[in-house]
Amino acid sequence: MKDPDQINTERLAGMGTVALAQTGDGTLIEDPAIEAPLVINDREFADVTETVCGYAEKPAPLWWYAALTAASGAALMAMIFIPYLIITGVGVWGLNNQVDWAWDITNFVFWIGIGHAGTLISAVLCLLKQKWRTAVNRSAEAMTIFAVVCAGIFPGIHIGRVWMAWMLAPLPNYNAIWPNFRSPLLWDVFAVSTYATVSLLFWYMGMIPDLATLRDRAQRRIAEGKAMHLRLMLPTGKPLDIKFINMDKIRAFGYGLFSIGWRFSSRHWHRYEAAYLILAGIATPLVLSVHSIVSFDFATSVLPGWHTTIFPPYFVAGAIFGGFAMVLLLLVPLRVVLPNFSDLLTLRHLENMAKILLVTGMMVGFAYAMEFFIAWYGGNEYEWSVFINNRANPAEAPYWWSYWIMISCNVISPQLFWFRKLRQNPTVIWIVALAVTIGMWFERFTIIVTSLHRAWLPGEWHMFWPTWVDILTFVGSCGIFLTLFMLFTKFLPMFAMAELKAVMPQASPHPHDEEGGH
Repeated sequence: MKDPDQINTERLAGMGTVALAQTGDGTLIEDPAIEAPLVINDREFADVTETVCGYAEKPAPLWWYAALTAASGAALMAMIFIPYLIITGVGVWGLNNQVDWAWDITNFVFWIGIGHAGTLISAVLCLLKQKWRTAVNRSAEAMTIFAVVCAGIFPGIHIGRVWMAWMLAPLPNYNAIWPNFRSPLLWDVFAVSTYATVSLLFWYMGMIPDLATLRDRAQRRIAEGKAMHLRLMLPTGKPLDIKFINMDKIRAFGYGLFSIGWRFSSRHWHRYEAAYLILAGIATPLVLSVHSIVSFDFATSVLPGWHTTIFPPYFVAGAIFGGFAMVLLLLVPLRVVLPNFSDLLTLRHLENMAKILLVTGMMVGFAYAMEFFIAWYGGNEYEWSVFINNRANPAEAPYWWSYWIMISCNVISPQLFWFRKLRQNPTVIWIVALAVTIGMWFERFTIIVTSLHRAWLPGEWHMFWPTWVDILTFVGSCGIFLTLFMLFTKFLPMFAMAELKAVMPQASPHPHDEEGGH
């Protein structure tokens, strides 16, 4: 018979006494006295290692090749149309003298916002000691890096003369022209580059122990004479072995190079944890600063629709909102197609992120309402006209449809998560995440275009309609993002194994044996 302490430990860990039929996968426990497990199906430490390393070591399934082909085909659009834009000029876009910021800056702000969830999950939730972050932080950090890469495309190409983009940087005064340090466009350069650098360091440092694990596993197989050769899956479903390519030698070299001599010593772990905490502390203010500075591109102008002090918190909340939606949009399908993925990313994780979507969605909805209140209370007829006649009123606003798509996707769709069964349903969560992602793009489009297309004089009113070059360049950026993410899922560890093991019951410093003894 088990010791009472052992029974109580298992109960608090959500093991043994939980009726799975009533709690989904065993994590949807409503009793506050019971802590939901963060890794399910009684997995041992070795199971976690085999599962996470298996994603990188085993041959890629057919669906991965199909997804990579589709994503890289979309990325090819950017490789074609960005040089076409540079050679031909920005006249191939739908810009005009009035709407000189449109599709390009919309995409820039959209991708910067997508990258916010990674830093939030990794840094802020780390400092707040939220254990459930361990299942999603690595993928979210990777998503941050890839989103910033996509965002970095657009500021360079929208200036028209791409070869002059170097003038954004504070270089020595060779041409007697200094950058304008009072311009928020220059602040963007510092904010985004700092954010990208810290996020990349944070992501890479977190992977070092896992890269060393993959290195050691490859070296062990080589030493035992069980080295894995390259195996490709043919469209027929049959594997094709290429014997002369020793994948484990490549892994041992590649993972060994990037694990920078990690040996799992106590000194290494001590330095690692200290550095990780320092980077988390540095990254946390960046969550607030980066998108606040991006919002200054608009808020510091005198243009009706942009000149408002609510933009910094409004943009930050919206970025976290859209970033979490993208995390769910990518990870929910992986629970279906990757073996044992749902053991590590449980329904409780999905429900927690659905709750964050609900909260940040209401914050964004509040910001939308405050824009109208400020426009009315300020008594500026031009400001009021922008919100009513340029956005909300279908009888007057040409772009009313973009505004109401934004409201429907960002304010209405997350309200489904008030219902417990819906916020615990992966299909519903994925559909809402898709709606939010679409809505956040339309939010940026609405802010930028509807504020610009009608200037002070009716004679300066112009409509913006995207050209096929606009659209396919954005499709190309989406392809770049998805291609990078697909490569990440295959060649790098998708979970922080040490952090996952630290939140498992076996990590308790007071283990019990099966007979109840201490």
